[in-house]
Amino acid sequence: MSVPGRTAYLAAEGFAAELTHELSDVELVHERLLLAAGPPRPVAWAQNIWLDPIEIAIASIGDAARKLRAIQRNWAVYAPRLHRRATLIQAQLPVVSAKPLAFGTPAPAAPLGSWTLLDPNTVLAAPHCTSPFPNGEMRFVEDRTGPPSRAYLKLWEALTVIGERPAPGETCLDLGSSPGGWSWALAQMGARVISVDKAPLAPEIARLPGIEAVAESAFALDPTKVGPVDWLCSDIVCYPARLLALVERWLAAGTCRRFVCTIKFQGETDHVIAARFAAIPGSQLRHLFHNKHELTWIKLG
Repeated sequence: MSVPGRTAYLAAEGFAAELTHELSDVELVHERLLLAAGPPRPVAWAQNIWLDPIEIAIASIGDAARKLRAIQRNWAVYAPRLHRRATLIQAQLPVVSAKPLAFGTPAPAAPLGSWTLLDPNTVLAAPHCTSPFPNGEMRFVEDRTGPPSRAYLKLWEALTVIGERPAPGETCLDLGSSPGGWSWALAQMGARVISVDKAPLAPEIARLPGIEAVAESAFALDPTKVGPVDWLCSDIVCYPARLLALVERWLAAGTCRRFVCTIKFQGETDHVIAARFAAIPGSQLRHLFHNKHELTWIKLG
């Protein structure tokens, strides 16, 4: 049967409490999957949002597979409970490719639904979801030799989500850049990178063409002296309130067009500061698959 006027939100792994706080009025909790009344809301901690979910009564494993196939072809299972039964149902559905994405390749365009077993005889299914990846898990073909850490995957994911990336020759400011994972990724795109950190870059990153290392605190940098910047990128480790003050200074200067910044929470999640980031006009706030206890703030234009 249909579940009118409701939306299901799949929390990022380990952050169901943060998503519950955002939604405030959850009607059903199925491990990380939270069901709430009303249309989709702009929540940050959801890794995937299930649109217009329906409840389907099933008599058997085969019956579940037949009913899902009758709705559409491609399905991804979320199976926190009744794992064996869910796996047997998924095995009777068409295989969805789980190949890692090569960065620069567009996200899959084919519709991908999500489903779960609420109990042995009830499927909750949503033919349409906000993420084209199973359970919102965007995985990449990784470069295991070039970058000094895996932090670059957050930047790759953010740029893939928005469908934009720095163009060759554009100026990118990488604040708090050491050891240089984001600077490496930006340089690989052909950007001119101003890499700012009091700590040094990894030697192999500092030697790359297109990277200018500035041994200075990101917080001491004067936007008016840097000049126009196409992208401001930051994966800096600091308290969220301090990052907000830095961002507000750059916004006030009006010299930067696009922002991609990681908000790193120290201890408890600072929901008040997160809400202030989300309230900045034209911005997006989201927990990426590659984020830890962090959110990524994005502003374009």
